[in-house]
Amino acid sequence: MSAITDRIETIDWQSVAQAFQADGFALLPPLLDRATRRDLIALECDDAVFRTRIDMARYRFGVGRYGYFANPLPAPVGELRAGLYPHLAPIANDMMATLGRDIRYPPTLAAFLERCAEAGQMKPTPLLLRYTAGGHNRLHQDLYGPLAFPIQAAMLLSDPQQDFSGGAFLLAETAPRQQTRAEAVTLQAGETILFPTAERAIPGARGWLRARMRHGVSRILGGERYTLGLIFHDAA
Repeated sequence: MSAITDRIETIDWQSVAQAFQADGFALLPPLLDRATRRDLIALECDDAVFRTRIDMARYRFGVGRYGYFANPLPAPVGELRAGLYPHLAPIANDMMATLGRDIRYPPTLAAFLERCAEAGQMKPTPLLLRYTAGGHNRLHQDLYGPLAFPIQAAMLLSDPQQDFSGGAFLLAETAPRQQTRAEAVTLQAGETILFPTAERAIPGARGWLRARMRHGVSRILGGERYTLGLIFHDAA
């Protein structure tokens, strides 16, 4: 068992599921050591490892740059994606049942990606994001086709104590007949936040309500902020 897989397996996943349901997100401890995180940051200037690069300002997504990794994914990225998925699939299935949807997700990432391929979604979606002072990411959803895994993850590769200031992770939850609830989460170096891709169930007066979820990043006040985004569905 590798160090990454070992760290994933030692997480208290029952507590993660409970936090995810109660708060709309959950935090995982560092799954990559500092050297590996720095190695991933260094890839940002290597166009060869990405299938496409996006200037966020050009599309009014925010201010910053991100790139979707090409296949084969960098080894730590592929291992994280494959290792996290089996623990997230039961949480995702519980979400679908609570939302009254008949969608169920298979127990392995390989099986789920086969479904994506059958739907014409074959482009890898893990991405590396870079922000400098003034950078930000507007509230959005990462949906790339008819199939979407309902949970995704973002790992902070930079150290907020040394590398940047500002740049909180943002979540916005909008439920029927309710004002939007906003959450600003300050991540520490190496932490991963799990959050809903598009919707989640929240309790209402007469049962469960379906809340629309969006996420983003607040303005970077100084320095550079790098994030690894782990999306489990592929893109069309």
